[in-house]
Amino acid sequence: MTHRAGWISDVHLGTRGCQAEALLEFLRDHEFETLYLVGDLIDIWSLRRRRYWPQSHSDVVQKLLRKARKGTRLIYIPGNHDEFVAEFPGDFGNIEIMPRAVHRTWDGRKILVIHGHELDTVVQNMGWLAHVGGLGYELLLQANHPVHWVRHRLGLAPWSLSAYIKSRVKNAVNFISDFEEAMARYARDAGASAVLCGHIHMPSVRRIGELSYYNCGDWVEHCTALVENRDGKIELLRLRDSAAAVAATSL
Repeated sequence: MTHRAGWISDVHLGTRGCQAEALLEFLRDHEFETLYLVGDLIDIWSLRRRRYWPQSHSDVVQKLLRKARKGTRLIYIPGNHDEFVAEFPGDFGNIEIMPRAVHRTWDGRKILVIHGHELDTVVQNMGWLAHVGGLGYELLLQANHPVHWVRHRLGLAPWSLSAYIKSRVKNAVNFISDFEEAMARYARDAGASAVLCGHIHMPSVRRIGELSYYNCGDWVEHCTALVENRDGKIELLRLRDSAAAVAATSL
């Protein structure tokens, strides 16, 4: 299936939680005229603590480079976990590195594309705390593995302990709501009609006032991506257990 555009974020290559095989399945099944990598493709924070890089993570990089060689316009917007890439802005063949982008949909809407850490006060003002939080998140992801194993043995669908905890902790819920509202205000001030981001690992397609808010989600817990179809409609696709992608939401 070929899409006018696609967006993926928060792959976190270099971590044990990365669902590289699922992403490879998605990339094999979908082609794009333009593909945006909306930050945290590689997790340098984790790689600095310990080296973890299986073949599947190299396969993801090779698959993306192959798409670029075959004509896909690849736009890489660095996040906070791969911020070193931001030091090399510019065009590299069919790959463009930039801090943010503006995407024009088929029907003329202006979408501001940004990772989102720029509006995260924890990342911007208390970097050490963000690193501690990142380590705690990794520990939660490791706890997912025995849960997945037990549910698989019982014939139950996959379920994320870390995602469940985030959805039930009041402070986390409030942070997500505040983040989404801040992103919408930021896009409005920039003259855009929508904002598309990642960073908080919470896939979403919703209206906030007069603006559309889109979040790619991640390839650690949710295995989600956003795509623009030929008619300008943007859909959130979910990939479960490396199976076929299913359109979940559109706007």
